[in-house]
Amino acid sequence: MRQRPKIIIPVILFMLTVITTTVSGAIQKWINPLIEPLRIIEGLPFSLTLLGILLAHEFGHFFASRRHGVQTTIPYFIPAPPLFLTGTFGAVIKSISPITNRKALLDIAVSGPVAGFVVSVAATVIGLKLSYAIPLQQPYTLYGYGFSSSIIFHILSYLVFGPETEPRCILLHPIGVAGWIGLFVTSANLLPVGQNDGGHIAYAVFGKNHYLISITILILLIVLGIFTWPGYIVWAILFLIFGIRHPLLDDDLIVLDRKRKITGCLNLVIFALTFMPAPIHFY
Repeated sequence: MRQRPKIIIPVILFMLTVITTTVSGAIQKWINPLIEPLRIIEGLPFSLTLLGILLAHEFGHFFASRRHGVQTTIPYFIPAPPLFLTGTFGAVIKSISPITNRKALLDIAVSGPVAGFVVSVAATVIGLKLSYAIPLQQPYTLYGYGFSSSIIFHILSYLVFGPETEPRCILLHPIGVAGWIGLFVTSANLLPVGQNDGGHIAYAVFGKNHYLISITILILLIVLGIFTWPGYIVWAILFLIFGIRHPLLDDDLIVLDRKRKITGCLNLVIFALTFMPAPIHFY
C-alpha cells in the first residue's frame, strides 16, 4: 500500500527557506533587513527563482520515482543563514522503498538534474536580460564575490550581450544570480561519485566500473581544491564520509536500452556545460 507523504515538517521547512532566501535576495540588493525590514520583500525575485529551480529538480526525482513505483518523501528544504549567499543549503527527498533495477535508477537520477538545468537556463536568460555589463577587469562580480563562467553561462552571456570585445563585468540581476546558482547546483549534483545523482547515473550506465570513476573524480576534486577553489576539498571530504561506492541493486542484471544509455551520456554533456574549475572568487 502506498504511504501518504507527511507534509507538516516539509511545509514548515519550506516556509523557513522562503524567508531565508528572501532575506538573502534583499541583502544582494544592499538592503539592510534590520534597518529596512519592509524592503525585505524586494528579495522575492531571487527567492522564488531559486526555489523554483530547486523544486523542479526535486519534483523531477519525485515524479520519476512514482512512475517506477518507488515511494519517496516530498522535498525537504534546508534553510541557511541569510548572510550565506543562497539562504538555503538546498533540498532533498528520501526514498522510502528501494530502487530495484538500473532502468529505474537511471530514470530517477537523470530527471532531477535535467529539470533543474532547464529551469536554470531559463532563469539565467531572464536574469541576464535584466542585468547590464560595464567594462571592468573582474568577471561577474557581486559585492565581493566573483562568479566564474561555465560553458553554458558563457554561451548565454554571448547570446544576450554579444561578443566580449573588452573585459567586462556583468552586474547580475538577482534572478540571474539564482540562475547561476542553479547551474552550479546542477554540476554539483552530476558529479559521478557515490550516491550523488551523477553517481547513480554512472552506476546505471557503467555498473561496477562506477567505483573507478568515483575515485578518479575524487582525486580531481582534491587537485582542484588545492590549485583552484578550496571548496572542492570540502566536497571530497563529504563524499568520503557518505561513501563513494554505490550499493548493489536487487535486480542488477537488467541491461539498459540504447535510449537510456544516450540519456546517461547527455547528462555527462550537461555536466561538462555547467562545471567550473574555480566557480567563486573573493575580492
